[in-house]
Amino acid sequence: QVQLVESGGGLVQPGGSLRLSCAASGFTFSSSVMSWYRQAPGKERELVARIGRIAGIRSYADSVKGRFTITRDNAKNTVYLQMNNLRPEDTAVYYCNARGLGNSYEYYGQGTQVTVSS
Repeated sequence: QVQLVESGGGLVQPGGSLRLSCAASGFTFSSSVMSWYRQAPGKERELVARIGRIAGIRSYADSVKGRFTITRDNAKNTVYLQMNNLRPEDTAVYYCNARGLGNSYEYYGQGTQVTVSS
């Protein structure tokens, strides 16, 4: 049974930080490209950050570059998103995503709410 379980969301003031975690099971984590997406109310889901099977390969949306960092721990089957200097426009539900080689599979977690507000 495939599971992607996100945690770490919550309410934070502008300028604050949060660290999201996504614990994976039921598939070969180390062979998967892992990503974080987000969806704000009334908006389409957008890609925030991606990390390749080789941890050194990462990409970010322009809106989060320099503020967010994606990392993975293949020994723990977990991917993280460190979010610093948060802004109100970062408010969204954040989803963990796993994709297999050649798009052989794709999974999403249930999402975790991040709210940035004073």
